[in-house]
Amino acid sequence: MVVGELAEGIDLLVVGGGPGGYTAAVRAAQLGRQVVLVERNDGESGLGGTCLHVGCIPSKTLIELADARASLHRLAGRGLRVDEPGVDLGAFQVDKAGIVGRLNDGVRRLLAGAGVRVVAGEARLTGPNRAAVQRPDDASLFFEFRDVVLATGSRPSDLPVLPRDGSRVLNSTDALALEELPRSVAIVGGGVIGLELASALHALGSKVSVVELAERLLPELDPRISSVVQRAFKKRGIDVRCGVRVVGDDGTRLALSRGDKEEQLAVDAVVVAVGRNRNVEDLGLEAAGVTVLDRGEIKVDGQRLAASNIAAIGDLTGGPSLAHKAMAEGMVAAEALSGLPSVFEPAAIPAVVYTDPEVAVAGLSEEAATRDGIAVTISTAPMSVSARGATIGTSEGIARILSDRDTGVVVGVQLVGRHASELIAEGVLAVEMGATLEDLAHTIHAHPTLSEAVFEAARSGFGAPLHSPA
Repeated sequence: MVVGELAEGIDLLVVGGGPGGYTAAVRAAQLGRQVVLVERNDGESGLGGTCLHVGCIPSKTLIELADARASLHRLAGRGLRVDEPGVDLGAFQVDKAGIVGRLNDGVRRLLAGAGVRVVAGEARLTGPNRAAVQRPDDASLFFEFRDVVLATGSRPSDLPVLPRDGSRVLNSTDALALEELPRSVAIVGGGVIGLELASALHALGSKVSVVELAERLLPELDPRISSVVQRAFKKRGIDVRCGVRVVGDDGTRLALSRGDKEEQLAVDAVVVAVGRNRNVEDLGLEAAGVTVLDRGEIKVDGQRLAASNIAAIGDLTGGPSLAHKAMAEGMVAAEALSGLPSVFEPAAIPAVVYTDPEVAVAGLSEEAATRDGIAVTISTAPMSVSARGATIGTSEGIARILSDRDTGVVVGVQLVGRHASELIAEGVLAVEMGATLEDLAHTIHAHPTLSEAVFEAARSGFGAPLHSPA
């Protein structure tokens, strides 16, 4: 101990107040632990983390606005008479701030009700059971803890060839704070974040181009799924350029390279959406004896433990960067550190892309099933089999179910279409419960609903579809 560092003894420390961190704090408090949560972004006002303030919630609020405008256009030929809907992003920012504020207040009250103490500042481990916290006023606090949960999340990755200036070259956080709609915009990155922004900005009225280094959009997903999305984007008039690298920007035009050919793309704004980096710098992981793997991933076991008294969750660990994954890990970590035999071993983690059309997947892909030595049957049905799709003015998309060829057990579900984000819950439950194709096919689905596409896909798996060719 450095002279003058008077450490306060505490029970359980949580570093980070995002979805994973506050969930871990609440669960630990429920188990009788005395919890201190450190949040660097102004303490209580930063609770909810990236997801709430500059990620999930702001982006879905923008997407909802875009979807409303697109729906008016979609229904214009069906008897709805409206003037051309305008977009006021300044008003949107005010509304978004109100939504974020209300949800932030909900997290604050949740933690207060659980008896969790929230401290503003940046925490750094100085040993296996010690931490220093630099407060916003530059004062320091020192804690000696029994256990700690690390949940510091991630931040947008930069692209050296496109240095961010916050004006023309933006990251995803900047894009969600726009107060004026750019006439034309290039989205660099065809992954989840990039495509959500591309879909929303296009629906709001921007001319959108997507530039992706891989040969297809959503390269992390099954090719059959990404091809449906790619066709839908092109149908809507979005300029999709795959297999293309950005090599420069002169302030008005992007310089692109496709193999040995060069291209120019004139745009008013550029959004860089090429992934995220884990926030592991300055956490003092070495001092605490925590092992960090390639790309900043903290090595953890099934209980999310990096050491006997140190847990790491969310974006700091392997797997997808998803708020609901972090929350599930937070509960496991809190329980494991409290002596319960809790393990993080989900059969399926749902992942959603909130584009138009939406994409939702859970369980194994074909590639993953092959890697695991599982021979699968792929059962499909078009979303057009649902009469509900016709009533809401859209029927594009597909439902795919992957099942074990020998047992019929569902191992993966993939959906593209309207409200796929809500429909995927059935797929997650099917995989987790070890349901078979026949289980899904013999479950009565309400009519007319989009969920009937899942029912139809299940029936097609054993040659008995009702509304699509066998």
